[in-house]
Amino acid sequence: MSATIAPPTIVRVTGALAEARPLREASLYELARVGERGLLGEVIRVEGETATLQVFEETTGLRLGEPAVLTGGSLTAHLGPGLLGAILDGVGRPLLRLAESGGDFMAPGVDAPTLDPTRRWIFEAVAHPGDRVGPGDLLGTVAETPGVTYKVLVPPGVQGTVANLVSGEFTVEETIGSLTDGTPLRLAHRWPVRRPRPVAERLPGTRPLLTGQRIFDLLFPVAEGGTVAVPGGFGTGKTLIEQSLAKYAETDVVVYIGCGERGNEMAEVLSEFPRLTDPRTGRSLMERTVLVVNTSNMPVAAREASLYLGITIAEHFRDMGYRVALMADSLSRWAEALREMAARLQEMPGEEGYPTDLASRLGKVFERAGRVRACGSPEREGAVTLIAAISPPGGDFSEPVTQAALRVSGALWALDASLAHQRQFPAVDWETSYSLYAGATLGWLAGRTGPDWAALREELLALLAQEAELKEIAGLVGSESLQDRDRLLLETARTVREAVLAQSAYDPNDAASPLAKTYRLASLARDLHHAGLAALETGAPFEQLPLAPARQALASLRGTPEPDLEAAALRAAGLIAAIAAQRGGPPS
Repeated sequence: MSATIAPPTIVRVTGALAEARPLREASLYELARVGERGLLGEVIRVEGETATLQVFEETTGLRLGEPAVLTGGSLTAHLGPGLLGAILDGVGRPLLRLAESGGDFMAPGVDAPTLDPTRRWIFEAVAHPGDRVGPGDLLGTVAETPGVTYKVLVPPGVQGTVANLVSGEFTVEETIGSLTDGTPLRLAHRWPVRRPRPVAERLPGTRPLLTGQRIFDLLFPVAEGGTVAVPGGFGTGKTLIEQSLAKYAETDVVVYIGCGERGNEMAEVLSEFPRLTDPRTGRSLMERTVLVVNTSNMPVAAREASLYLGITIAEHFRDMGYRVALMADSLSRWAEALREMAARLQEMPGEEGYPTDLASRLGKVFERAGRVRACGSPEREGAVTLIAAISPPGGDFSEPVTQAALRVSGALWALDASLAHQRQFPAVDWETSYSLYAGATLGWLAGRTGPDWAALREELLALLAQEAELKEIAGLVGSESLQDRDRLLLETARTVREAVLAQSAYDPNDAASPLAKTYRLASLARDLHHAGLAALETGAPFEQLPLAPARQALASLRGTPEPDLEAAALRAAGLIAAIAAQRGGPPS
């Protein structure tokens, strides 16, 4: 008689982790249903017959002896029409549909498909029977939203000859055609979230992501497909910056991951985003946005998975040839989830208790950003630009998560609490921040503004650096004791900070700054400094220079409507010319 194999049951529970055996056949990252309520979990360790599962739901009430059943698959993202405008949790469940069916609180083990299985989409076929197709080839299109056309592509790993393909109305589960070997073709497909999607070629980042924020576009640009670390303490405006970028940056699709943020902050994002207006279409910004939400009171395992889900969705739209801005807020909460899971697994802790492989995990996440030539035909170029907010405790940039991010990111937008308290927005510390993309994007920016773009950037950065040095001296002896050239530099640098770098997120004429406006403001600020130096060279005393009217004209230029911008700029240029015309001698 053959021995009866006992069904796998739970033998240990600690927080979001559960151990079950016998599960000798379990594979790493395989999904499982845990307990009598069928909680969703994932295998993260296999030792002999014992498998350790991280549970994506609240484990309160889970008892020893309850069953654990493997599903045979890994955590996947269901990719198809209907993603845009969706609000998903960390494992891809649609929160709005769950709220409609079960109220404000999710029941344990509740499940719902990412894409609405009943909604019908109008599919326009492009490929024809007899066509030979491979991964990434275009099969047809779906007009998902007025601003974004969903492109139905052959899924990775699928190739063959089209047997039939028809236009019409379909759900995401119905077949739109098939290959000659019988492989069905659908509007949607699934992809493991932890596996990067394949590309034909990785391309250099030479075109900048225009953000509409002058301090970024001028001083610290990021290339399309680049990565940015945005560390900042509490109240420095990380969320407001990411909302401004989502609204005004020149991207086709926005994927926003709220990873472990406070519930009230995410509630504000969920209420604010649908009200934001897309300046390109005049419609809701949600029509080209996907929100992945996992608040700090949700299970940490789902928080860890939410980052991979958001990146997979971003890569999917990149493969269609779209430019995607991926906002992760924040990486610190994601790393804290890793730390908590590692502690419960009794792994060797690294610095401040984080896993020893934190840097390599972070590197793998950042490597999934980039500008690429997508697989398939027709030829398409797409990009995923990763903008990752970090919340270092106490604003300490030397902590492990910030340092690990700096080693793999191409730009640093460091936020300063003191600048935020001075109502400087964006509160970016220009002394600490940097961009490794400035040289690569220089040609593109100079071609659309002026050949002196690089010199202008360098001069303004030098002015700000010199101002920082002079402020220390002025604090000791008083600004009136400085030489006239130094006093002029302080005034010019102040103008650069207040009139060029600062913006108002609430002024419709200043919330976003076109590249031409940024160039004009920066050029006028530089001209103001040169005009003052020219007047001082002739012997004119600093007190005689009419700087105030020129400074006021530059400040008012920020909020000037586009039709009146040229006249306002000429008026400011005239006031600057009057400064240069000053000569030595007693005031008239």
